[in-house]
Amino acid sequence: MADLSGTNPDRLSGISDGIFAVGMTLLVLGLVVPVLYGSSTTEGQLWQALRDLGPNVLVYTMSFITLGIFWLGQGTQISHLTRSDRHYMWIHLVFLFSVTMVPFSTALLAHYFWLKVALVEYWLNIVLLGATLFAGLEYGLSANLFREENKREIAVLMRGRILIAQSLYAVATALCLIFPTWVSIALIILIQLNYALAPRLPILGRF
Repeated sequence: MADLSGTNPDRLSGISDGIFAVGMTLLVLGLVVPVLYGSSTTEGQLWQALRDLGPNVLVYTMSFITLGIFWLGQGTQISHLTRSDRHYMWIHLVFLFSVTMVPFSTALLAHYFWLKVALVEYWLNIVLLGATLFAGLEYGLSANLFREENKREIAVLMRGRILIAQSLYAVATALCLIFPTWVSIALIILIQLNYALAPRLPILGRF
């Protein structure tokens, strides 16, 4: 029975969609409506309170795009499966664990966006997402879980996409050692837009 568990890719798709949906929804909980007491609250006070939410909105948007990119990446990988097994399933359960950590990483970075520790913790979450997605790809290839049709080309494409993206994220995060953290955050957003938009940004079109 143990050998038969985890052989249906549809179950992995189902739980993945559910966890991604919950993770994306939980992100918005970091956007708390400003509390301004008294009926004498002015338009200017409310506007200032909304401006103070700017970092939270920015990091929320960044994290939503992050989850969207990895949801599409995992979906592409799963769509090429002919079968699955327990080991592949557990690799992706670790991947989904890292998905559930994104709301926490997002909240931490939103509250302490000027601190390097918060930025590095957020980056480590992205590293875990990329590493487990890459591990699933490599294991699937070695265990012959993917369709033979165009397997080589698809493997090269997915492998390169993950490795290049992770390298860019690492470089962007490392720059916080030299520049303020907002520079790294801006670069991470640019990298995400490159992978999310079509056509891609000309500056990063080669990636």
